[in-house]
Amino acid sequence: MAAPSSNTCGLTERSIRERVPPLLTDLYQVTMAYAYWRTGRHQEPAVFELFFRNNPFGGGFTLFAGMQDCLLFLRSFHFTDEDVEFLRSVLPPATDPAFFQFLRGLDCSGVTLRAIPEGTVVFARVPLMEVAGPLAVVQLLETSLLCLVNYASLVCSNAARFRLAAGPKRKLLELGLRRAQGPDGGLTASRYTHIGGFDFTSNVQAGLQYGVPVAGTMAHSYVTSFTSLEEVLPKTLVAVNGDSTPVDIILLTKGWLSRVCELLGSQPGKIHEGELAAFLSYAIAYPQNFLPVIDSFSVGCSGLLNFCAVALALCELDYKPLGVRLDSGDLCRQSLEVRRVFRLCSKHFCVSAFDSLTIVGTNNITEQSMVELNEKENEIDVVGVGTHLVTCTQQPSLGCVYKLVEVRASPRMKISEDPEKSTVPGRKAVYRLIDAEGHAFLDLVCLVAEAPPEAGVSVSCYPLSCDTSCVSVIPAQVICLRQDMFTKGQVTQPLCSATETRAKVQSSLHTLHPRHKRLQEPDSYTVALSEKLHTLVTEIREGSSNNSNFLLAN
Repeated sequence: MAAPSSNTCGLTERSIRERVPPLLTDLYQVTMAYAYWRTGRHQEPAVFELFFRNNPFGGGFTLFAGMQDCLLFLRSFHFTDEDVEFLRSVLPPATDPAFFQFLRGLDCSGVTLRAIPEGTVVFARVPLMEVAGPLAVVQLLETSLLCLVNYASLVCSNAARFRLAAGPKRKLLELGLRRAQGPDGGLTASRYTHIGGFDFTSNVQAGLQYGVPVAGTMAHSYVTSFTSLEEVLPKTLVAVNGDSTPVDIILLTKGWLSRVCELLGSQPGKIHEGELAAFLSYAIAYPQNFLPVIDSFSVGCSGLLNFCAVALALCELDYKPLGVRLDSGDLCRQSLEVRRVFRLCSKHFCVSAFDSLTIVGTNNITEQSMVELNEKENEIDVVGVGTHLVTCTQQPSLGCVYKLVEVRASPRMKISEDPEKSTVPGRKAVYRLIDAEGHAFLDLVCLVAEAPPEAGVSVSCYPLSCDTSCVSVIPAQVICLRQDMFTKGQVTQPLCSATETRAKVQSSLHTLHPRHKRLQEPDSYTVALSEKLHTLVTEIREGSSNNSNFLLAN
């Protein structure tokens, strides 16, 4: 496992500038900004909110991720001369040239961002992020912010579900880079699956850029590239104990192979020489990191025997082999047999290192197969997951949206024929109510000017899952979820490493009752509006209906 880099923050910020320039946006953001500017409304104070409408994967929760990248994006936001010239070439010729000068001077010095901290458990319809500032600027930010939050939160939540399915003790290795949607998707996945609960990644760049612990084994191609022991070079290895005399590792391994075959009653004629050569060659290169894949031919007839022989030879020279990887067939059954052989070798040959060898399982693992793995007897210590983790095959998008809620201190609301697509107006505060057992049981969305709820005091509110009914609850504890994150061009909260955010995720998940964390048919978590906010929504709806005949007015 490689050590995390100490310069991850600087690398991350440079990456954001390169990956998310201001032109990584939809064209209509620019044309709307021009229309605001043309009518003199571009400096009007406006507020947008970012939220999603349904928890992903049919689950009961979501993890909020991507916040740090959003902050770095805001801090570096500005249009270059090249950006402006390109916009000049794609916007209609009638566009006022002065608008391009306006764009060249834009930055986020007038933008304020308040948000729930990254790594927090969040729920549908709760505003995760509030972006306030000049109307044209905060409009231009929409697509980029959505892009940074949508996939990060989705894949982080997916990783958390895999972690819940695996249980707390089993190690998880993310190895989805080759199956990801492009290089950026692969790098983002490696970062946020670690934050969501995975222990390691195979992605070397993620180790450099984000400090994610890196791990790996070997591919079948390495094993099948060898055919004969004649290909093993060098053929010697020096013992750890200080004796500088080279030992013929091939001869030593052959001796151990004969003893292993005798112990297990195996047929030497079925052992694949090329596989043994591959194992020996790798062990000579990395005698302290020997963990081969053993199913290139036959686990029981060749791979396991070859591993034991090479590993016993390494142990004789005072090295410590790590273990094996299984990548096909019935992983549970094979792991039991592999562990049985390890224990037998440990006892018979008095080699205690065989008691702690690691068994890695990889074979197109899904969330369901992870659940089934826990239901069967097995000896798998580490599970590697790729395709179904990083591509989020159960649900390809979280569906975050970015909606206007206030202009010139006046609340704004989208009223849709589809109630799910209606928005909640006004600037807000968000509070998490905790019960006497320390579990979160309700998120309360209030107008920002309202007095916050108090512990031990009854709170009346309107759950979003109900049309009109009011409920009263008494929290044992109240947590304000929103924090000031960005003000006057500056990030106002410390930027956390992936490892620090990962710890926050586990702490936040711990506050959630198990019934909300069930992978199948979880209980719905309650999100509610305060009485004043519910009244505002009702008044705007009624006012919209009453004003629908404005064309008939004098």
